[in-house]
Amino acid sequence: MNDIDINTKNNDSDSVGDIDSSSSRGWAKLKRNKAALVGGIFLLIYIVCAFGAPVLFWGNPSAPDLINSLSPPCAKYLLGTDELGRSILGRILYGSRVSLMIAVGVVGVGLLFGVPVGLISGYFGGKTDFIIQRFTDMLLAFPGFLLALALVAILGVGLKNTVISIGISMIPIYIRLVRGCVLTVREEVYVEAARASGTKDRHIILRHILPNVLAPIIVQTSLGMGTAILFAAGLGFLGIGVQPPTPEWGSMLGSARAYMMGKPHVATFPGIAIFLAVLSFNLLGDGLRDAFDPRSKI
Repeated sequence: MNDIDINTKNNDSDSVGDIDSSSSRGWAKLKRNKAALVGGIFLLIYIVCAFGAPVLFWGNPSAPDLINSLSPPCAKYLLGTDELGRSILGRILYGSRVSLMIAVGVVGVGLLFGVPVGLISGYFGGKTDFIIQRFTDMLLAFPGFLLALALVAILGVGLKNTVISIGISMIPIYIRLVRGCVLTVREEVYVEAARASGTKDRHIILRHILPNVLAPIIVQTSLGMGTAILFAAGLGFLGIGVQPPTPEWGSMLGSARAYMMGKPHVATFPGIAIFLAVLSFNLLGDGLRDAFDPRSKI
């Protein structure tokens, strides 16, 4: 029994050392990935705009000024105004806070429910895995945006319901991803040694399996944030997402539809904001995947 304990401890230290070394190599690869660095720079600018909106724009972004409605970009209004005379720059800056809040909330819902369920499904297998995977298949049978759209129709519009609806559509993605990783990791020697030494399942999952599946979870989190922003913008564009007067990029595009031909700036700048935010998360996510996936090469 002492020999098993010693071997288990050695395997623990070996697995931790492997994780640390692979993480170091992964970060080194990420730094050499120019596309990921560009995405990181855009993401940093996006975060600065979100947190620094009150400093970058003084005033109320929802305050109307009908005299200056639909004004083109000028010295006073750098990006012009919308149909109610509200500064498009101010609404984009404050809208970045709303979009970031939605992205973090959606990914949080997916992580909170998807990761534990995926760990349980992959580790225990059997009937537990069968039931979980059939439920996951039912959720994956719907396109993600269509599922979010149906849930918003049931729960109602608003910021909180938007986060919950999109978050639920993300859960099966995390379940399937984590389960697939666990099926590989649970066959490793150090996991078998931990089982042989009588280690509890909960300890094996948290100590040996979860740290080894963090890399794909981090990658999916980055990609999921971009998807969440895109889904939220789609719901806002249809008028069933975040409701006015709260500044949100999708709702800004929705209200600009009637003015796109004569006043294209009303829709152009919110569209560019959505494009750059989603692009930054996708570039960073692709870079993380290339860096931490041993089968990928930059």
